[in-house]
Amino acid sequence: MPSIRDHLQTLTDTVGAMRVLQKSGALDFGKPKELITSVKRSKTLGAPATIIMHGAEEYPDAPALTDERGTLTFAELQRNANALANDLLATGLTPGSVVGVLARDHRGLLTVLVASGLAGVRLAMMNTGFGKTQFAEVAERENVKAMLFDEEFIDLLDDLPADISRYLTWVDGNRPVPEGARTLEDIVRTGDTSTPPEPKEIGGLVILTSGTTGLPKGAARGRFSPFTSALILDRIPIPQHGTSVIVSPIFHSTGFALWGVSTALGNKTVVMRRFDAEKTLAAIAEHRADMLVAVPTMLHRMVALGPDVIGKYDLSSLKIIVIAGSALSPTLSESVQDAFGDVLYNLYGSTEVAVASVAQPKELRQAPGTVGRAPVSSHLALYDKDDKRITDANVHGRLFVKNGAPFEGYTDGRNKQIIDGYMSTGDMARFDDNGLMFIEGRDDDMIVSGGENVYPLEVENLLAEHPHVADVAVVGVEDDEFGTRLRAFIVRIPGADPQVEDIKAHVKSNLARYKVPRDVVFIEELPRNPTGKLVRRMLPTGPLT
Repeated sequence: MPSIRDHLQTLTDTVGAMRVLQKSGALDFGKPKELITSVKRSKTLGAPATIIMHGAEEYPDAPALTDERGTLTFAELQRNANALANDLLATGLTPGSVVGVLARDHRGLLTVLVASGLAGVRLAMMNTGFGKTQFAEVAERENVKAMLFDEEFIDLLDDLPADISRYLTWVDGNRPVPEGARTLEDIVRTGDTSTPPEPKEIGGLVILTSGTTGLPKGAARGRFSPFTSALILDRIPIPQHGTSVIVSPIFHSTGFALWGVSTALGNKTVVMRRFDAEKTLAAIAEHRADMLVAVPTMLHRMVALGPDVIGKYDLSSLKIIVIAGSALSPTLSESVQDAFGDVLYNLYGSTEVAVASVAQPKELRQAPGTVGRAPVSSHLALYDKDDKRITDANVHGRLFVKNGAPFEGYTDGRNKQIIDGYMSTGDMARFDDNGLMFIEGRDDDMIVSGGENVYPLEVENLLAEHPHVADVAVVGVEDDEFGTRLRAFIVRIPGADPQVEDIKAHVKSNLARYKVPRDVVFIEELPRNPTGKLVRRMLPTGPLT
């Protein structure tokens, strides 16, 4: 039962969040009728549909999104979503049914996001990096009744039941439309664009976890609290009626959240189906973008273009780069700000806990690689292996988070460990003497080698500083003598030829001897998912031949 202290904290959080939302322009208390309408809609339609409906009413002719096929206004996106929602309902789907979407970032995906809310169906956002078996298993687990997908993913649907309705969200024209499938383009052109009847209950979303250690879990999100927007806007000053370039996948939490908050502020979103470093620079320059949303591997490729290529583009409009999805190394943190100015915001969170902390540009200059501080309504706590609270600086512990965007549990019925109202993130962290937080790696990544605790991420960050290392991963592997030893996988800088002993010597000169990798393996590319997270289970951990 909540204590008086808990109630006071909730009240303080609510007041603080409302102030942030008002200051940012996300809430306008001078227009109470519009505010009440949006709140009511969000309870039954969800955030994406509510955001686009509001934009279509307030600034219908303003651009909502631009992709490789042009620009759609808020009113056009609303009409397209109406047509799809009406068609989904006409096929016999009922509010509460689950539909899946497997699409890259383009108008089709955003139309589906809005239409699912209007129809009251639950939307499962599938990962574009799925293999056929994994895709079929997730679709079965989530009880998907209709699948909306891009043409390039046609083959993934082979193992789905024949009675699942099929819609093509993007057609390149390279393959014939499968029998029985319909295209979103045809539905938008010929369908009923009137506003569908408002559902009685919200359908909600299922956002999948990254699945770096196994089958992705489904994290259900029903009603989206305004706290979710405040968690972002408290530490990231997203402008109103500007332009955002989002190259982080929108099917995942970060891209989705930043798209929602930015669009709610009346911004145009520029998306691309496939990331290209130089094309991203060109898009920022062409659209005079205020904000870029990306994952670390993308920024690494942009920085690697070098000053001559970067200098070809006028990036003076860029005031914010939001990075999230995987760990930001200190080396990349400094390189990005050296290349683009002090505009980097490092967002740390997860599908389950939403936004836990954000590092602002000054903090990243002060402590490269930090994930910063908690925004309004987010509360952070460290616990040791015995579930006792850690309060001292520079002491590693398991990170737990409590905030105003509660997790509803996984769709398979499981949940995260909770202590004193704080939910486990699965990460290890520490706070420095200035209160800035650092992620030390996953709590199950820590290895014991020769009786010493080793966090692979520390070694990874150090090796990332090596002038001949383009990318690096460090994992623990079984060892007869030490129990576990470190193995480093190295991607060389083009043209460089570091040797095994060079890599080991670099670690030995900076860290304790027991942190030096016993194995060093040079590879062409590390296995990463679309959000940039390393898929460690795909790295060879058996005996080297």
